[in-house]
Amino acid sequence: MNKSILNKYAELLVKKGLNIQKGQDVFVTASVEQPEFVALVVNKLYKAGARKVFVDFYYQPLDKVTYNGANTKAMCTLESFEKAKLEWRSEHLPARLMLVSDDPDGLKGVNQNKLMTIQQARAAILKPYRDEIDAKHQWCIAAVPGEKWAKKVFPGERKSVAIEKLWQAILDCSLVTEDPVASWDDFNKQIKQKCDYINGLKLRKLYYKSKNGTNFNVTLNELGKFCGGYDTTLSGVNFNPNIPSLEIFTSPKFGACEGTVVATKPLSYQGHLIENFSLTFTNGKVSSVKAEKNEELLRQLVAIDEGSCMLGECALVPFDNPINNSGLLFYETLYDENACCHLALGRGFPDCLFGYENMTKEEYHKNGINDSSIHVDFMIGSADLEIVGEDAFGTKTTIFKNGNWAISEFNNKL
Repeated sequence: MNKSILNKYAELLVKKGLNIQKGQDVFVTASVEQPEFVALVVNKLYKAGARKVFVDFYYQPLDKVTYNGANTKAMCTLESFEKAKLEWRSEHLPARLMLVSDDPDGLKGVNQNKLMTIQQARAAILKPYRDEIDAKHQWCIAAVPGEKWAKKVFPGERKSVAIEKLWQAILDCSLVTEDPVASWDDFNKQIKQKCDYINGLKLRKLYYKSKNGTNFNVTLNELGKFCGGYDTTLSGVNFNPNIPSLEIFTSPKFGACEGTVVATKPLSYQGHLIENFSLTFTNGKVSSVKAEKNEELLRQLVAIDEGSCMLGECALVPFDNPINNSGLLFYETLYDENACCHLALGRGFPDCLFGYENMTKEEYHKNGINDSSIHVDFMIGSADLEIVGEDAFGTKTTIFKNGNWAISEFNNKL
C-alpha cells in the first residue's frame, strides 16, 4: 500500500481517533504482523505531543498456544505487575489505540469451556479498573490487515493481493480521502445533526420487524439519548472511538425488551465464528438461543455474568451504506456492525444518558444503564427491516423502512 496513503490513515487515527493532547501518554495494542504501520503511528503520536508511547504487540497463534497449554487457574489470576500497570493507567489516564488484525477463526481448536472460564474470570478482575477510567480518557479501535484475516475476506486471492485488497477496503471504509481529517469533521457534523433530530422525537420504545423472523421491541431510558460520531471525555476532549463508525446508538433500559432477533451476519467472538443464530428475550433477558455453528459458545456468552443476557446498545445503521454496499463480509465486528443495524449484549454506555456527567455509577444503573463485564455487538439489519419508534404519549414514527432511514430529512444519506 502507498506509504503516503498510510501516512494519512495514521494521522487520522492520531488527530481524530485519539485527538492526543500534548504531554499525554499513549498505549498502542497491535499484532506483530504490522510493525511498520505501528512505527508510523508512533511517530505521528510523538509529533502530536505525546509524552511516552507504550506498544504492546500480540501474536494470535501464541495466544492459542497459551490457552491450550497454560493451567486454567494460573490464567485466571492477575499478577501483581499486571495490577500495577492497570493502577498506573487509572492514575495517568493515557489514550489507548487498539489496532485489530485477528484471524476470525484464530482460536479454533481451543477448548471453549476453558476459554470462557478464563475470559469470565479475567473480565471480572479487570472490570473495576475499566470502570475507573470510563469517560475519562480517549480511546480508538481501528484496523490493519492480518494475513489470515485478509485470506478469510478474499479467499480466492494469493496472500499479497488479499492483504492489499483488505488495506484498500479498510481505507475506503475509514474515509481516508485526500483530506481524511476534514472528511471526518464533516461526517461528525452530519451524525450529530441526525442524533439531534432523533433525540427531538423523545422516543420511549422501538419496535423491530423483518421477514427473517425478527419481531422484537425494546424500551428506552427516560433520560436516554442517541449518540454517534465523536465522543467527549468528562474533561471536554473530543475523540472518535471507532474508525470507521456509521452508527447512531443508544443504551436501552436494561431488562426491558421482548421478542426474537435474528442475526444477519456471523459474530466473531474470542477467535470463533458464531453463525446463523437468533436470540429470544423474555422479560428483558435472553431466554433461548439458536445457532447453526458454535451454539454452546453463544450460550456461555449470555451467561458470563448477570448483565450479559441483557442489552446494552441499540444502533441504527442504514442498510444502504458504503460498507454494506462493498459486498464484503469482514468477519470483524468493527466493520460488520457498521454495515447494518445492530444490538449489543452486556455493558451499556453511561454517556447515553442526559446529565450522565453529574451521576455516580449507581445512578447510571438506576437510570437504566446495563452493567456487565462484556459488550458484544451482533448484526440484525436486513433489506426489509422496519423500525418504528414510539414516544411516551403513544405517538409512533417510522424510523426505518426497507432497511434504511424512513425520515425524509435524512434523504437516506449517512
